Amino acid sequence: MTRRQTVDEADLTRRLDAMSLKEKVTLLTGGDAWTLTPVVAAGLASLALSDGPAGPRGTAFGDAVTPSLLFPSPTSLSAAWDEETAYEAGRLMGLKARQMGIHVLLTPTVNLHRSPLGGRHFESYSEDPLLTARTAVGFVKGVQSTGVAATVKHFVGNDSETERTTYDARIDEKTLRETYLPPFEAAVKEAGAWMVMAAYNAVNGTTMTENEKLLNGLLKEEWGFDGVVVSDWQATGSTEASALAGLDLVMPGPDGPWGTALLAAVEDGRVTEAVIDDKVRRVLRLAARVGALDGVDAPEAAPVPGDVRSRIRELAVRGSVLLRNDGLLPLRPDALRKVALIGPNAVRFAAQGGGSAHVIPERVVTPLEGLRRALGDGVEITVHQGAFPHARLLPLEGGTATDPVTGEPGVRLEYRSADGTVLSEEHKAPAANWFPLLLADEVAELFVRTRLMLRESGVHRLSVVGPGHITLHVPGHAPQTLEQLQEDDDIVSLALRPPAHTFTFPAGRGETEILVRFRPQRHLPYPITLLGLGYDTPRGTDEEELDAAVAAAAAADTVILMVGSDADTETESVDRATLALRGRQNELVERVCAANPRTAVVVNAGAPFLLPWADRPAALLWSWFPGQEGGDAIADVLTGAEPGGRLPTTFPAAEADVPVLSTRPVDGTLEYSEADLIGYRAYAARDTTPLFPFGHGLSYTTWDYQDFVVTGDMERGLSIRVTLRNTGTRAGREVVQAYLDPAGDEPHRLIGFAAVEAAASEAVIATITVPARALTVWSAAGPVPRSGPHRLRVGRSAADLRLAAAVPRAS
Repeated sequence: MTRRQTVDEADLTRRLDAMSLKEKVTLLTGGDAWTLTPVVAAGLASLALSDGPAGPRGTAFGDAVTPSLLFPSPTSLSAAWDEETAYEAGRLMGLKARQMGIHVLLTPTVNLHRSPLGGRHFESYSEDPLLTARTAVGFVKGVQSTGVAATVKHFVGNDSETERTTYDARIDEKTLRETYLPPFEAAVKEAGAWMVMAAYNAVNGTTMTENEKLLNGLLKEEWGFDGVVVSDWQATGSTEASALAGLDLVMPGPDGPWGTALLAAVEDGRVTEAVIDDKVRRVLRLAARVGALDGVDAPEAAPVPGDVRSRIRELAVRGSVLLRNDGLLPLRPDALRKVALIGPNAVRFAAQGGGSAHVIPERVVTPLEGLRRALGDGVEITVHQGAFPHARLLPLEGGTATDPVTGEPGVRLEYRSADGTVLSEEHKAPAANWFPLLLADEVAELFVRTRLMLRESGVHRLSVVGPGHITLHVPGHAPQTLEQLQEDDDIVSLALRPPAHTFTFPAGRGETEILVRFRPQRHLPYPITLLGLGYDTPRGTDEEELDAAVAAAAAADTVILMVGSDADTETESVDRATLALRGRQNELVERVCAANPRTAVVVNAGAPFLLPWADRPAALLWSWFPGQEGGDAIADVLTGAEPGGRLPTTFPAAEADVPVLSTRPVDGTLEYSEADLIGYRAYAARDTTPLFPFGHGLSYTTWDYQDFVVTGDMERGLSIRVTLRNTGTRAGREVVQAYLDPAGDEPHRLIGFAAVEAAASEAVIATITVPARALTVWSAAGPVPRSGPHRLRVGRSAADLRLAAAVPRAS
């Protein structure tokens, strides 16, 4: 039974009747950026919303953020190919949200991996609608089991970031119904999601916040959605059109296109009060579900479990994908004396991607920490970066910078007038940036003073983040000046992709007090700015760093080489321009593998990259962005924990092979002209071999697929029972995948999967249930069964299908 069935609708009516029209309309726009306005007459407390794809972030930015739990990226979660694992991740995230006072999590993102260049690829689940749907169903059920609402987003066609607020996605009805809508439909109809987010973009000529056909017609009427449709932040650009289309809640607030304009529209008869009442009832229903109505008991929820860190660690292990292994893994600590840990991501570990999914974690376990625990004190570990591919420096740390007035970790921030008068000052703790900084009209300059503890002699690097005119003063050096401006007036762009510049200065060890004079860019249409500092210690030239890494590799018994990306490369609001790894990482891999054939490469990234050297290392592990316990999880897999993951998206051998690469609209239009041929189905249609296929992933054991039995038919659905045996010497986990080969030239498609575990030499049966709806094709009359004959194939990936049988005909 879903929680929506327990809401007392008569009680909601009484509360609705107690509200004035002004109170009703006011409720339908956020009270601020993250909360709704409470209504005393209705007994409605303020509801708090939070971003949450990788963990609940809370309702603050910058140094005001409360540390939270950082989970593995959604691509890692979907790589487990397991609805129960998704449920557990959702449940833990919901429990943490309840602890933080959050009522609504703005997750999951169920847009598809249409192009591997998509900036939020790491934040979405898969290229396949079925895998995305099953992961979403488990996750939504898990979150909402705690009495916290899940928000399914971004509805719909929001599969890339370039011009995301304005582009028009042209998607034909059949492609929408068969490919892009099924994850939303499953999350609403099966999981009972309590909130859906309308995207920025338009679909077939109508922006999603005004898309009456998809909001009212499909979502609310056809699917029976009884929750709240919320806009993406600042996505609503109209009053009547959006109100009549089915949008229920405009965010953020308190300003926006509804408010007094919507009140006037009701009073003038352009929008009926019945339309307003339906929206308010939905908000009240949501409040009842999450325990924000007086007199309605909050849903019961357990506290965050004491072993939550170990559970997050296990989630990361479940999502790790072993792509290649020539026998090097798992490592045996008792056979090792010296291990070289090499690579940019070994030194600067990427636990998460960027954008609104970003979480300030309570801690992050680094790969070095994880390996030291896993290998023990008897193994020497050397660390070398080898390459520096990062676009930005790490934020200034409290151990490096202290406030010269108080001595606390951080900086002293002074707000000054044009004549230099100090108007006010405050201490700022270390943070990625300080945002939002509220600027009164009389503030002309900001002075940032901090005392740096320089632990090495050499060329130091200090970056300044934020739009404005900057002057850096370092004792003993001439001032350095630069102007960097925000290219647009989008506040989201300011928050997620602010301009930055790195200054360099030579200095010896010891303390030095620096001053940054920052004259903020003031023509932007908001009275706030963003400011931050980054720092990096002296390092050698690229060639020196490469040479040192190669020498360390040659002197070690085994090498763990970590390459990948970071939160600047993979982030909201910007798509990637290339699938190539940044900087000299490819060269680093080639040279290290040549120096030591016992090299295991770990790729720390949330989305596919080109790996021209994939056949060079003895082992290749994909860790994704594995969350705060990622260092321990990676070490677990390297030393014997079963790598549970399978690829949820296809990894290309070359950019030219990618079926849909460009994410750039043409004259504001993004044509989905490939229809449903994305991902592995497009590779099959074009007879192109990828580097690693959809569904691929190795175990530390081996499997023999022995037999399978199919019952049912295309009209009633199928039941598939696959018998397989663990033929290795240790226990393992296998993901059995079932694909339908339709009649004609259409490529095969995933119709079901099941994960099984078995001890060495044990036989096990995987049972896959395929509902009739998964076997239909969309027509003008709606979904109809596919005409036969069809073949059913099962195996380990889209390219490794070991057994086949004809699908039974309807009797």
